[in-house]
Amino acid sequence: MNGRASQAAGILLDRHREIVEPTTFRLLGLEWDLLPGVYAPQLTQSAALYAEWLPYPVHGSFCEVGSGCGYLAVTAALRGCASVTALDVSAAAADNTRMNAVRHGVEDRVRVAHGDMFAPLSGDDRFDLIFWNSNFVEAPVGEREGAELERAFFDPGYGAHEAYLRDAPRHLQPGGRLLLGFTDLGSEEHLDELAVRHGWTAGTVRAARCGTADGHIEYRLVEFRRAG
Repeated sequence: MNGRASQAAGILLDRHREIVEPTTFRLLGLEWDLLPGVYAPQLTQSAALYAEWLPYPVHGSFCEVGSGCGYLAVTAALRGCASVTALDVSAAAADNTRMNAVRHGVEDRVRVAHGDMFAPLSGDDRFDLIFWNSNFVEAPVGEREGAELERAFFDPGYGAHEAYLRDAPRHLQPGGRLLLGFTDLGSEEHLDELAVRHGWTAGTVRAARCGTADGHIEYRLVEFRRAG
């Protein structure tokens, strides 16, 4: 396990555990609901970056894996996507996403489903763009597999990353795009290995280096294209 990555994730996880009551926060010039136990995007610099970097398919379909409080899924609807599907393994996160879709008046365009990765989808569900802001901190298999909130930060053995790359093709429209939020604290070597295993080539399309209390983190928007 990357020691610096584990330490940074642990600090952020502790800050999340301090949120014990429903609250609200401001991001992207809007007010959002946040439930305890749900990933809090206002605590990281990456949230606004990904919101601005994503090439939302206007009049098209967008799927977010790991929607958390739903700020990105709702933003996709507000920025012109005709249909949005938000998926999260956490029941609290799914509820939170629904709350924010209602808050911003896009519940008619945002479908929310609770389940692991693509499991809630049918074979007929296909999208112009799929995005996941991943739990990029790699942990040994058997560790960090307990609480749902920890799953937002740690991916033992990169099992979730493998599921994303393995199962995404059946849910992409012809010409659809597969994107991932990642950082230099993740295992680029393992990610590239998984990409090759499942027939992808990976490339960083946007990146920003941001200062933190203990150094810098480079946030990356990675795109996967079918090899060959």
